[in-house]
Parts: sequence; structure tokens; C-alpha cells
Amino acid sequence: MEAAEAAWLEPHESGTWSGWPRNETGEFLVGGQPLSQVVDAVGGTPCYLYDRRRITERVQGLRRALSPIVRIHYAIKANPMPALVCHFAGLADGLDVASAGELRVALDTGKSPKHISFAGPGKSERELKQAHAAGILINVESFRDVRLLAEISDSTGQPARVSVRVNLPFTLRASGMKMSGGAQQFGVDAELLPELIGEIKHAGLDFEGFHLFAGSQNLRADAIIEAQSRSCELALHWAEKLNVPLRSLNLGGGFGIPYTPSDKPLEVHAVIEHLNTLAEHARAQRPEMEVVIELGRYLVGEAGLYVCRVIERKVSRGQVFLVTDGGMHHHLAASGNFGQVIRKNYPVAINGRQGPTEVASVVGPLCTPLDLLADKAQLATATEGDLVVVLQSGAYGRSASPRGFLGHPDALEALV
Repeated sequence: MEAAEAAWLEPHESGTWSGWPRNETGEFLVGGQPLSQVVDAVGGTPCYLYDRRRITERVQGLRRALSPIVRIHYAIKANPMPALVCHFAGLADGLDVASAGELRVALDTGKSPKHISFAGPGKSERELKQAHAAGILINVESFRDVRLLAEISDSTGQPARVSVRVNLPFTLRASGMKMSGGAQQFGVDAELLPELIGEIKHAGLDFEGFHLFAGSQNLRADAIIEAQSRSCELALHWAEKLNVPLRSLNLGGGFGIPYTPSDKPLEVHAVIEHLNTLAEHARAQRPEMEVVIELGRYLVGEAGLYVCRVIERKVSRGQVFLVTDGGMHHHLAASGNFGQVIRKNYPVAINGRQGPTEVASVVGPLCTPLDLLADKAQLATATEGDLVVVLQSGAYGRSASPRGFLGHPDALEALV
């Protein structure tokens, strides 16, 4: 890999939080504009702001570093905002959806159905009919999926395009969320694969390959490399043993991003170099095969900010609370209630403040102690009216939060 191509992969200096620039007055710059100006332009706070330049650089950097035979798919579940998905449609090789609602967003971008896939357990019959009618690739996760798709295909005279999501016989070490190994609601257990493939063949469905998603939010390059190697080896073995084509091999993602100062950024260049070698090796055995990596958080997480405004500065028995117009109903993950075992603060800052600091907690207006965006964080001293910025907020933010809870106003969104 050339030095110029690898530069974008290097982790930024500790504490800079992905290199978000600020102007001379300490204001964050979004799309090259001062944050306060962008907030006014989108209609005020609370709001999510996504920087399209940062997204573009991340995808294009990956594309330059990856072998041409490795395809980049954007996992819409990370952030389904339509304008953002449309931007990704012009950058990524494909889109992955997890519901009929996301499928509609994907199709509205104009992306060819050939490059859209649908994964997830419990697909309804209506969703399967929609997916089949649209002509996208359906990742079947159960014998029920095969039975329903056989009926749908028979009724239309057009065989459904399918791949099989397999519950792998191992887990992805050090993952924030493990999605394979042991008992899982995801995919078909590997030991049942011969029987399932037999039913797919009997039904006359158009089998294309395998979807192997072992886990997410992983910062260990060695763990991801191991999972990709084992997954590829198994897929090649299954295709040979079961006498099926292998046109598509989706190795999932798992690429994580740092959320706390103690998180060591993923050495993604090592993962990419190994993946390129792995893909070339697999292509030598299966010339028709396309290798896919399915990424969401890694592509958009570091390109988003959640912004709320201090409406009251409150001191209770010596502890400073910054009460804002936003909270856990907009950003459940930052509150620590979206899968964290031990709560840790997201990176939080006060816009336009570079002077003295203090220990303060950032809370929202909800009538619950769970409404906590930062717990006793070292922040620049803030006053009423200041903007609080929660970084690393581009993925699993607004759409993953209980926005109707207690009836407070929703957060705005903008791609800048």
C-alpha cells in the first residue's frame, strides 16, 4: 500500500477525536462552517449534523486501499437518514438493508437492485414479497424464509435471488456485539446448512452465496483478520462440498471506532492488507466470486455530531449540572443505555469554549436519572446558551433512540 493511500488510515492524535477542526474562536467546523451558523441554518437544537466531506474521504480512502475485487457495502441500519443514504449510494458499491422501510430508502437512491441486499431475522411475508419484487438479494436466515420464497417464486415464475446467512461455529473475539457462535437468532446454524441448501435447490431459488457476519464494533485487527480467514475458508469448503455457486461472499464488517480516550483505534491498514490477499486467494479458486465487506459504524460514526444547548446551569451540593434541551431520547447510546455494560462517556465538548475547565455532568430535560449525556466530565466552563457537542455520533444515534419518550420535541438532522 502506498504511503499516500495509507495516510487516511492512521489514527489521529489522542484527544483530537478524529480530527474535528475548530476555528480560531474554538468553534467546531462542520462542512467548513462554524457550528453555531450551521445550527441556525438547520433550525436550531437539538440536532444531528453529518459532514459529507468526512464520509466521502472515509469511503474513497477505503476504496483506494482495497483490491478492486472487494466491494464496499453501506449498512443502512447504522444511519438511515435518506439524504445520507443517497450520498452513500454514489460512493459505496452496494447497500444493505434490514427492513422494508430501509429497502424503500435504498431503492429511492436509484441504486441498482443488483447491489442491494436484505438481512435480518423475522422477515415478514410482505417484506419478502417486496424484496423479491424489487429484485434484490435476500439473505435467508431460516427454513421458513426458504419456504415462503419458494411460494412467492412459484407464484411469479421468477426465482428469488438468495444467499444464506450462516450462524458460524465461532465468535468474533473482542466484539462489542457478538452475532455468531452458540445459540443465535441470526442465520442458520452451520450444521444445518446441507439440509437448507437441499431445500433451496429443490425450490429452484437463485442461490448466490453466503452472508457471514460474526460481530460488530471490534477494535482488534487480529480478531477481525482471524474471523475473515475462517469465514472465507468455511465458505469455500461449503461451496465445494455442497456443489453450489459462490458468486457472493459477504464477510460482514466488525470494524470499530474509538469512543473513549482509552480505546485504541483499529489498525485498519492491517485488516485491509490481509483482506486483499484473502480475496485474491479466494478468487483464484472461485473466479466468479465477489467479496463484500458490510460496514456501517466505521463509515459514518466519526462523521456525525449531536448538538444540544444548555438551558440551565445548576449546582447541586457542589456538583455542576448542565441541563440541556437534548438527551437520551435522542441519543440513547451516549447515555450508556444501548449495550454498554459499564457506562463510559462519549467524547463531549463545549463549542467555542477554550478557557478554564471544570467537572460537570451534562443532562437532559427528561424526568429520569438515566437522562445523562456526560457524567462528571472535564469540560470547558459553560453557561446558559452554550452548545454542547457529542462527538462520534454519526451511527446508531437518532434512529436507535426512544424519540417519543415523554413527548419532548424530536431532534433535527442535516447532511452538511
